[in-house]
Amino acid sequence: MQTTTDVEKTDAGSNHSGTAASRNATPVEKFEVTELEPSEDPQNLPKWRKWLTVLILNAGVICVTGSSSMASFAEVPTSLEFHVSTEVTTLSISLFVMGLGVGPLICGPFAEVIGQRIIYLISFFILWVLTWPVAFSHSIAVHMIFRFLGGLGGSAFLSIAAGTITDMFSDDDVGTPMAAYTISTFIGPNLSPVFSGFIVQYAGWRWLYYTLIIWEFVQLLALFMVPETSVPILLKWKAQKLRRTTGDTRYYAPIEKEKTSLFQKIRIGIWHILELIFHDQMALSLDIWLALILGIIYLAFQSFPIIFVNGHGFSNGQLGLTFIGVNIGLAIAMVCQVFFNRVRVRLFKQYNHNPPPEVWLGMGKIGAVLVPIGLYIMAFTTFKHVHWIAPIIGTIPFGIGVCFCYTSTFTYLVTAYRPMAAAAMSGNAVIRTCFAGGFPMFANPMYNRLGTVGATALLAGLTTVMAPLPFIFAATGEKLRARSRFATKPTTPAAIITSPEA
Repeated sequence: MQTTTDVEKTDAGSNHSGTAASRNATPVEKFEVTELEPSEDPQNLPKWRKWLTVLILNAGVICVTGSSSMASFAEVPTSLEFHVSTEVTTLSISLFVMGLGVGPLICGPFAEVIGQRIIYLISFFILWVLTWPVAFSHSIAVHMIFRFLGGLGGSAFLSIAAGTITDMFSDDDVGTPMAAYTISTFIGPNLSPVFSGFIVQYAGWRWLYYTLIIWEFVQLLALFMVPETSVPILLKWKAQKLRRTTGDTRYYAPIEKEKTSLFQKIRIGIWHILELIFHDQMALSLDIWLALILGIIYLAFQSFPIIFVNGHGFSNGQLGLTFIGVNIGLAIAMVCQVFFNRVRVRLFKQYNHNPPPEVWLGMGKIGAVLVPIGLYIMAFTTFKHVHWIAPIIGTIPFGIGVCFCYTSTFTYLVTAYRPMAAAAMSGNAVIRTCFAGGFPMFANPMYNRLGTVGATALLAGLTTVMAPLPFIFAATGEKLRARSRFATKPTTPAAIITSPEA
């Protein structure tokens, strides 16, 4: 792949007429840098470099999302130290998650202008710096303010990391790294409780944040190994290099000629998100479905103490171990990705590398069934006379289902709303984080009023009501996309969708 040929470069600085193409080309076309050399293309990076980058980004996601749930184990000691109720200290989770939801609205446009790599470094540096005031705070107001700002700082990994992965991998190969990224967003909040309870129990709540500071610093150093993969930014760097090496200031990249300001990008991005939410029922329904599931996950940080501490007498450290069931489910889901990759390859061949978005909802159908099954098992095994292992076993199918639902729906949203994929994913993130931040606030009143069986069964019932969504959209998605102002229009007859995955 070439930007301009040597002949074109020579012709640009001479009076020779050159070829017919050169004679017809305008000076602007000659000096516009629109292509990368093969060695510069992020998809041509060595395989080990790609997977190292995926590993570092996933570790960053685990660190950021893990820090959101770690605070649940510090609620009681911080409420005692700051002389406030535990309902107030629950805000430590909610505000951090709210910051994660607001941040993508800012990080996305900034990444388009200055690149993804620098955003990762700035984001994690801000998160690391803002964790210090939380760890050493002596005021509940300071504690809460910097928790929100920390979530805002760390939100880049939930907004642009998927873009980095898709920049490096082709459509045929992106399935596994994207599944690993999706799963990592759930590993974080479910992995950190495993050790957080013991830290608070034996070292105190401040050491929870001291540990987080160390973890974030190590992650920050690892991020220096992440390459820039944004093609518009790489073209900009190439144009700058050509200007330096040739002394010709006429070379430019398309992004350098854009007249849209950063403020306008943010405003347009927010407007597109609002348009999708309020004018596309298909996107809104899927957003609410995923938001409900994520809300239940974050509600667990309040409900598990009621089930296992009050019901079975678990200590703080033992309570953290109850999240192992969800992690086992996520691990099983990742192993299943090998099978789904084979299905993915078959579908690409069947549809000549252009499958309709509806075929990706197959995994979501399985997940939609597993999520309520896991919750029903939990609901009817939370009695004190039932062994504590029973509800933990129920969290295994729940964890598998969560991963399947998210992986398939993310893929569907990106492909069904390809012209507005960033807005579709950002809108989904905003609604998800609103639910995730709000659910912990009413967990205690709901469980106190309905009991562990009634409250968990209510959540299972809500996911049961939402379970038909992937089945409905798999059957009617093409017709809905044809009527949508934002979705990609069908290019194949509806009858062609006959694969088992559909």
